[in-house]
Amino acid sequence: MPLSDWVTQMRPAVEETLRQIVDASFPPEHDSQSPLWAELRHMLTYHLGWDGPGSGPDAQGKRIRPLLVLLSAAAVDGGWQSALPGAAAVELLHNFSLLHDDIQDQSETRRGRPTVWTRWGIPQAINAGDAMFTLVPLAINQLSSHHAPETVVAANRIVFEASARLTIGQYLDISYEQARSLPLEAYWPMIEGKTAALLAACAEMGALLGGANADRQHSFHAFGTSLGLAFQALDDILGIWGDETLTGKSATSDLVTGKKTLPVLYGLQQNGEFAHRWLAGSIAAADAPELAALLEAEGAREYTQSRADRLTAEALSALNQASSPGDAADSLHQLTLSLLHRQQ
Repeated sequence: MPLSDWVTQMRPAVEETLRQIVDASFPPEHDSQSPLWAELRHMLTYHLGWDGPGSGPDAQGKRIRPLLVLLSAAAVDGGWQSALPGAAAVELLHNFSLLHDDIQDQSETRRGRPTVWTRWGIPQAINAGDAMFTLVPLAINQLSSHHAPETVVAANRIVFEASARLTIGQYLDISYEQARSLPLEAYWPMIEGKTAALLAACAEMGALLGGANADRQHSFHAFGTSLGLAFQALDDILGIWGDETLTGKSATSDLVTGKKTLPVLYGLQQNGEFAHRWLAGSIAAADAPELAALLEAEGAREYTQSRADRLTAEALSALNQASSPGDAADSLHQLTLSLLHRQQ
């Protein structure tokens, strides 16, 4: 069965599970008390892409993280339906982080729509993020319907360890904004938290809920970690040299805002013409193409691509080692390649 068929089955089930969890804590308007918190509920459903102008699949995103949980469960010969609450938990955690990230980054749009803080203000957006976070353990608790208590406890550990790593990664990202220069090795702890930790948790939780033993769970965690690191390294390339018409991502903003991406830190380490211009002061959008050319000439693009290629190979090796042969493993392999902008 191709990946598209898995997505066709899994995606609606994920949305239904998410709706049930939201409704359990924030009942819809027909509830006698719901008018008291109707606006808070709307903030959550708006951010999740269900309500408001522009709502629909595009506003919901691709739901990559829950799909990763469910495909990982299926790839170890487990039933993916019983893993749905775990898949919902990681998606809720991801969206909690997005609500707060949008405030911290002062991002005014997400998926083509105004962000929650621009519509309702920063205090209420923070509260909406907190509300989203409170739904995570409620989702995990629903696993008890199909899994042993020790499995539920293990799933809870996976999610909240990832949450701690997310917070550390975000802390490092924000703190790095104040530094004009950083050593190259400072990049990896930040990205391990911001990007890789949650993908690792998704893969590991899927293996856990699919019935895999500890060794296979560890391999799935390693797969998700390498996947996340490779994904971010490739995203850094797109942020400087990508085709904006294809990626929808600005090819100047990373340089203009001073983001400490892997190519930039590599370029700073070379202490060449790029480093001298970077350290001289702020960069305007008109200057970005010249700096991108300097970075490429000094080997930053080739270095970043080589690291991404190595991490991709590590991810696929861990996946092949731990998954069972079959359609689910093939589709998980396909999903990995699509996330890493690869072709089979």
